[in-house]
Amino acid sequence: MHGQHARPTSTVFGPAPTAPTPPPPPPRGQVGAKHSRRVGFAGRLRRRLLAYRAIDFLSTHIPEHSGPGEECLLLVHVRQVVGQVHYRACSDCARGVITALVIDERFRSTGLANRALSHLRSRHPGLSWCSTLDLRTTRDLLRRMSIPTVPAAPHCSHAFPAAA
Repeated sequence: MHGQHARPTSTVFGPAPTAPTPPPPPPRGQVGAKHSRRVGFAGRLRRRLLAYRAIDFLSTHIPEHSGPGEECLLLVHVRQVVGQVHYRACSDCARGVITALVIDERFRSTGLANRALSHLRSRHPGLSWCSTLDLRTTRDLLRRMSIPTVPAAPHCSHAFPAAA
C-alpha cells in the first residue's frame, strides 16, 4: 500500500479517494501517437476535403524548349506544388492533349486528379481532349473522364508554323 498512508481515510474533509481512471482508447481508425496520420475512412475523408478546399490551380506556360504551346497546370497546397498536369491546347484545331499527370502520393485517391481535369475542361471550353498517357495509374481516370488515349501526340500545324 505504498502511498496510501498520506491519504485521508475519512470523508469529513472531502470526498473519498477514488482510483485513477485509465485514459480513453484512441478513436477508431487512429493508431499510434496523437498526431499520427489517420487511416481508414476518417483519414480518406479528411484528405478529400483538403483536396477540394485548400488546393489552388495555377496555369503556367512552359518555355519553348519543351515544345510550342506546352502548358502546365500546377496544383498548389500552402505554397507547395502537390500535382502537375502538362498539356497542349490549340484553339484553332479545337484539340487538347494531356501529356503528363503527376499527383503527390498523399493526394491520390482523393479526387484531385478528377478535379484538375475538370478544371482544364472548364478553362478551355470547346476543346476535345485526348491523352498520350498509358500508365496503369491514369488509365481508369481517363476512362472515367471520357478522354481517349492516343499512341502519340497528334501533329498540329498551328503549333509548328512553317519555317520561312
